[in-house]
Amino acid sequence: MEALLYPDSPLDSSTPNRGALPAYWVGPRHLAGDDGRLYDAVADTLAGLGWTSLVIVRGREHNEGPEDRQVVRSTVLHISPDTLRWAQWVLPDEPFYLGELPIAWQISAREHPDSPLARWSAYFTPGIPGEVLCDFLLALDARDQPTTELMGPELVLDVVAEHGWLRDVDQPYSVAMHPTFTSHLSFGEVPPLIQDTDPRALSVEAQEPGATGWQAWAEPVMGAAYLWAASFSASVPHNLAAAFASSLSSTAPVLRQVLPESTRDRLLRAPAS
Repeated sequence: MEALLYPDSPLDSSTPNRGALPAYWVGPRHLAGDDGRLYDAVADTLAGLGWTSLVIVRGREHNEGPEDRQVVRSTVLHISPDTLRWAQWVLPDEPFYLGELPIAWQISAREHPDSPLARWSAYFTPGIPGEVLCDFLLALDARDQPTTELMGPELVLDVVAEHGWLRDVDQPYSVAMHPTFTSHLSFGEVPPLIQDTDPRALSVEAQEPGATGWQAWAEPVMGAAYLWAASFSASVPHNLAAAFASSLSSTAPVLRQVLPESTRDRLLRAPAS
């Protein structure tokens, strides 16, 4: 496979004709969807922070004729100026699934520029509000060292509780949910394939419990398809997870033109003009 780097993006042209759509301020934001512009929202934020973007195109082997070298996969990689953190738009590639939804963004960080592997990674599917992912990235960019743990896990549940989310009666120190029970936040064993350099994540045996990390998801109807899902590997600092949780649970409305079908009837809306 060959990897070619191009300075331009984007790869997703699925955004509807937005100029013909009315705009609304809607809430709650955890059910507001991504407005059909999850790539653009994040990419614009990263460009404003000075991150470099590269389109990575993978083609077939060199020994094939030019007419056979079809592009089979491509992603967009955004890299921070210090190269310690990066965000990759993997939806056009061959992403694995989280809550039966494909991963759209993978965000990672390492301890120093010579580290060959990411210290931790976080994964986000389509449907997650772009504002939430952008707030997570702003918090990540603001840190001098993106892999150092500064706070304990209790911080994450404290911030959502301040916004009216409920702690689980049976697991008050690891699970919280919106009062409508449509969105959830949980600290527990991470799903398979979540990349992390924590030794527990690398050496766990089949019958042993794995490393623990934060997971979040929106399930508008019990037992139905998720609207979005997010997974944080074991070494993601808790204060970064708290930045995500604070934005997710915020009561501030968000601007939308495209509303998710599964939550349209649950959203409060007001014309933006």
